[in-house]
Amino acid sequence: MDTIETERLALRNFREGDATDLLAYLRQPRASCFFSLKLDDLHAAEAEVEARSRSDEHIAVCLRSTDKLIGDMFCIPEPPDTYAVGWNFNADFAGAGFATEAARALFEYLFSVKQARRLYAYVEETNTASQRLCERLGMRREGLFKEFISFEKDDEGVPIFENTMQYAILRKEWVA
Repeated sequence: MDTIETERLALRNFREGDATDLLAYLRQPRASCFFSLKLDDLHAAEAEVEARSRSDEHIAVCLRSTDKLIGDMFCIPEPPDTYAVGWNFNADFAGAGFATEAARALFEYLFSVKQARRLYAYVEETNTASQRLCERLGMRREGLFKEFISFEKDDEGVPIFENTMQYAILRKEWVA
C-alpha cells in the first residue's frame, strides 16, 4: 500500500520498528473484539508486526512528525466492492481526533482509489467511542445483533455473548 498522509498522520504498512508501540496498546486491549490479539511480550509483538507487514489489509497509523505508531486500522475486502473496516488506537492518544482523521483518510482511499461501493464496521454495544466515530464518519447504524459473538468467558468457562451493532456507508453517501 502506498502511504497515505493527512495533516498529522501517515497511514502505511507495518514495518520493523513498530513492535514496541504495538505492544503498548495490545498488552491490554481495551475493546473486547481485540482480546484475541493480546500480546504478552516484545517477541510476540515483533512476530505480529512481521505478519501484518505482509498484508495491505493491516494499516499502521503513525504520527507524521515522528513516525510513532499510535494505532492501526484494517480494511478486509469482500469482493466485488465491499470492505469490512475497523480500528484500534493507543488510549494515550485518545481525544485528539486521530482516529477520525485516520478513518476519513482510509475511507477516502477505499472509495476513490479502490472503488469501494460499501464499507461496514461491527461495533460492540458497549464501545461507545467507536459508535461515535462511525457516526462522525457518516455511517448509519444498520442493525443490532443480539448475543452475536463472544470474546471472553465467565469464571465457569461459559462464553459471554455481546450485542454487536453494524454500521455502514455507501460511496454515494460518502460523496454527498
